[in-house]
Amino acid sequence: MALPQLKEEEYYTYADYLGWDEDFRAELYDGELVMMAPPLRVHQGISGELFFQIRSYLQGKKCKVYPAPFAVRLFPEKDDSDTTVFEPDIVVVCDTEKLDAKGCNGPPDLVIEIVSPSSVKYDRVYKFRKYQKAGVREYWIVDPETKSVQVCILENGRYVMSVYDETEKAPVSVLEGCEIDLSEAFAE
Repeated sequence: MALPQLKEEEYYTYADYLGWDEDFRAELYDGELVMMAPPLRVHQGISGELFFQIRSYLQGKKCKVYPAPFAVRLFPEKDDSDTTVFEPDIVVVCDTEKLDAKGCNGPPDLVIEIVSPSSVKYDRVYKFRKYQKAGVREYWIVDPETKSVQVCILENGRYVMSVYDETEKAPVSVLEGCEIDLSEAFAE
């Protein structure tokens, strides 16, 4: 894998991101490079089950679900000068006009992030703020350690939160009638 050409000023745009080797896992946060550690096995198990349940529900429906790596440009610029590009664990997009060959241009309807010890603050604080500002309608923060999901629903520009544990089914607000069985997601 070839590392990207690093700049002295350490400020990057989506245009830089496009030039990186596809095996290079990093996000951009306001122009800063944020390296992504390889996910743990438990992370992948949870991600796979959540993706499976959502994908099964969406069978034959217009919304699309994508697992990581999948580029999300919350504030896309026509000249690729945008400085924030995330690769959430799972993304649901109902407005297919936002999709192109490279990912999603604009806020998805649902974003799911599975936290790890190294990403807790990044997911719970920094990404939370960006997703809220961009207008992501629903944001799930999944915590493998506590076996819980913090569900954030956008209301009047602010997230309203609910928490579900491993014994519950969590409704997906943006997908009417969809409930995720968390006992399956956290089964080990």
